[in-house]
Amino acid sequence: MTNSKVVQRAGFQPMMPGVFVAPYPYAYRYGWDAEQTSQWCLDEIEIMFLQQTAPGETAAILIEPVLGEGGYVIPPRSFMQGLRQICDRNKILLIVDEIQSGFGRTGRWFAHQNFDIVPDIMTFAKAIASGMPLSGMVAKMDYMRNSPPGSFGGTFGGNAVACAAAVATIRVMKEENLLENALSRGNQLKNGLQEIQAELPLLGDVRGLGLMIGTEFRTIDRKPDTATTKKIQLACRQRGLLLHTAGTWDNSIRWIPPLIVSPEQIDQALSIFRQSIEEVVS
Repeated sequence: MTNSKVVQRAGFQPMMPGVFVAPYPYAYRYGWDAEQTSQWCLDEIEIMFLQQTAPGETAAILIEPVLGEGGYVIPPRSFMQGLRQICDRNKILLIVDEIQSGFGRTGRWFAHQNFDIVPDIMTFAKAIASGMPLSGMVAKMDYMRNSPPGSFGGTFGGNAVACAAAVATIRVMKEENLLENALSRGNQLKNGLQEIQAELPLLGDVRGLGLMIGTEFRTIDRKPDTATTKKIQLACRQRGLLLHTAGTWDNSIRWIPPLIVSPEQIDQALSIFRQSIEEVVS
C-alpha cells in the first residue's frame, strides 16, 4: 500500500486491488497554508467517493497520523478531525498506522492523540519493545467481538520474550517520564533547527511533534534538493551524527533521537548539523 517511493512498488505489480490513494495534507510541498491544504485534501477524498470508490464499498481509511517514509509531515488538526467526521458520516472505519509514531515518539503515547481523535483500529510496533520483534493491532471492542480467539495469528504471535520486553519498556517510559522528556527535548531540537533555518535558507522547512522532526531541503526556486541533502547527511555521519533521509525525493532528514536523549546530546547534534550544512554550502 505504501507509495512514498516507486522503488517500493516497482517489480511487484499488480498491487492489492481495491486500494485508492488520496493526497496527504503536505502544506509545505503545495505552498499553501495549513487550512487551505487541509480543506483541499478533504475535498479530494469526497471526490474519490464520486469517481473511484463508493462510500458503501469502502471498508476503511488508513492513515499515518504523522507521515513517516513520506518525509515526517504533520497533518493539520482540522484535517484529522475532518477525516474522522467523513468516516463517521459514511460508516467507514478509521485505521491509524502508529508503527513509527507510537509509544512516546511525538510526546504522547500515540500521535493521533495530538489531534483529539479516536480511531476505530490502530496498528503499532517498533518502540513498543525497544527493538525486540513485536507488533500488534487494537480495535474498539465492538469490532473485536466479531473476531473469535485464534482468528488472528502467526508464527511469532504471543512471543513471551518480546512481550516481556514490551512490559519493561512501558514501565520505564512511565517511571522515567519519557513522554515529558520527548516533549522537552523535542522543543529544544525544533527551536534549534529553526534558528539554523533562519540563517541558512536552503533549509526550507522544519516540522515535527515531540522527537519526530523533519527538516526539508529545497533549492532557491523551491525544487527538492536531494543532492545537498545527501551531502549534509554524509557530513553529519563523518562527525559522528547518524541521520536518515526520507520523502519521495529523499530531500528530508528525519530526526528520531531515543526518548532518553539529554539536553547536552541535543546541543551536540545541533552543533554538528550546523557545521555540516556550512561545510556543504561553503
